[in-house]
Amino acid sequence: MRSSSDPSAVPVDAPSPLPLPAPEPAPGRSPAGRRAVSLGLGLALVSAFAFGGSGTAAKPLIEAGLSPAHTVWLRAAGAALVLLPVAWRHRDAVLRRPGLLLGFGLLAVAGVQACYFAAISRIPVGVALLIEYLGPPLLIAYVRLVQRRPVSRRATAGAGVAVAGLACVVEAWNGLSFDALGVLFALGAACCQVGYFVLADAGRRGERPVDPLAVSAYGLLIGAVLLTAFTRPWEADWSLLGRSVAMNGHRLPALVPALWMVLVATVLAYLAGVVSVQHLSPPVAGVVANLEAVVATVLAWFLLGEHLGAPQLAGGALVLAGAFAAQSASRE
Repeated sequence: MRSSSDPSAVPVDAPSPLPLPAPEPAPGRSPAGRRAVSLGLGLALVSAFAFGGSGTAAKPLIEAGLSPAHTVWLRAAGAALVLLPVAWRHRDAVLRRPGLLLGFGLLAVAGVQACYFAAISRIPVGVALLIEYLGPPLLIAYVRLVQRRPVSRRATAGAGVAVAGLACVVEAWNGLSFDALGVLFALGAACCQVGYFVLADAGRRGERPVDPLAVSAYGLLIGAVLLTAFTRPWEADWSLLGRSVAMNGHRLPALVPALWMVLVATVLAYLAGVVSVQHLSPPVAGVVANLEAVVATVLAWFLLGEHLGAPQLAGGALVLAGAFAAQSASRE
């Protein structure tokens, strides 16, 4: 038996030391956090790819005689009709967050489309697209300066690289002509794009969060109503949807691109995009969304015969690099 003077002796009735609690992992580094980030990035990519196919599907309809404004209305109204059961199931959202739903329909659906088409009536399409996709840097500035939330350096750098890549993808140096009103409309589209990500993120915050499916469904429904007054769809010749259209020298029923534009490029794109923002920060989701321009250009190459040049290929690589930087930023 050890004596009491032995420093290694421990009394029999001495309480055992309490184990120290294991440090809790940071939200972004926990297994659940990593799964949420992976899910968000996957949905953001799905949304970007789906949105990227909208132009390829719409162009044959426009070339067949449907005006761009009526094509936009068809897209929003068709998607709203498909999502009516979702809207009915989440009808309590109208009473819980009416301002959020109205803002999403006004900005994220009607505002982006109306401003963009007004812009391309006065300035080149490539320039309007580039200005519209200044949305991610504007989004980062909004989050940092207005919401006063921290923004990763990688997300900021990714936004800058992606915008530089977009300048190459759309070849903005060809046919630049700065019409002040046209540039103002394009900036309006960029600001409305910021509203898309900010409002999608706001839906999960506060004491009365709204299901992202409800945000998409009611946003498209409200947007379709607003676009109806803007586009006057009763003046369109909708009989062309029963005919065939040309796509890269091939004939196909007009309903094929129309259904793709509604179901994939709108319903799937909005649902996946809004849900992705629930798992990512708006700046990260905004930068990943820049892949839409790359997808649109590649699809136009294969489906419409619009070949890519070396500057566009280089720009696509820069956009991918910006998206990768945003992906890395989401793990910080």
